[in-house]
Amino acid sequence: MKLIGSYTSPFVRKISVILLEKGLVFEFINQSPWTDDSHVPQYNPLGKVPALIDDNQLTWFDSSIIAQVIELRGDAPALLPTDALRALQIRQLEKLADGINDAAVMIVREQMRPGDQQSEEVLLRNRDKIQRGLDALETAAAQGELLNSGTLNLADIATGCMIGYLNFRRVLPNWCVNRPALVKLAQTLFERESFARTVPPTR
Repeated sequence: MKLIGSYTSPFVRKISVILLEKGLVFEFINQSPWTDDSHVPQYNPLGKVPALIDDNQLTWFDSSIIAQVIELRGDAPALLPTDALRALQIRQLEKLADGINDAAVMIVREQMRPGDQQSEEVLLRNRDKIQRGLDALETAAAQGELLNSGTLNLADIATGCMIGYLNFRRVLPNWCVNRPALVKLAQTLFERESFARTVPPTR
């Protein structure tokens, strides 16, 4: 398998963590989607990472789709339950974490613009999305059923990668205030080898 993506992308990190947790061998092809000479559009017409080339040479894109493709292989440990409804609930939390990442990326990209060209409306709207999303994940983590249950699942991995990205890009530095369940979950996840091996580079 080949994983195409950037070391700093939380979506790529999610897939890397999944592959590492399952002990699957893969080749990482470092490609930024933001450069003019990027090869990413060859794998995903939308020009976004990650993309995965599987053992049958089929190309997949979108991290949620790739996660499902990997899960369908049947390799242990399973990251989704066999109960279809419960699996869908976990996948919804995965998408919530991914949505927070989308908002965080929007903030990062907006802040790269010259100060007088930045839109305060864009920044505020996406910060609000992040706050609401984190509140919903905190509730789920505190309940400990679909998230933070003690058995690693896809929602846990997506949430951990999202929190890692918020920390890495210093988006919403006070995210942890009044969210003890998410703090505990993050601490637990960051101690796992799969997360330690996929920490984004500082340069």
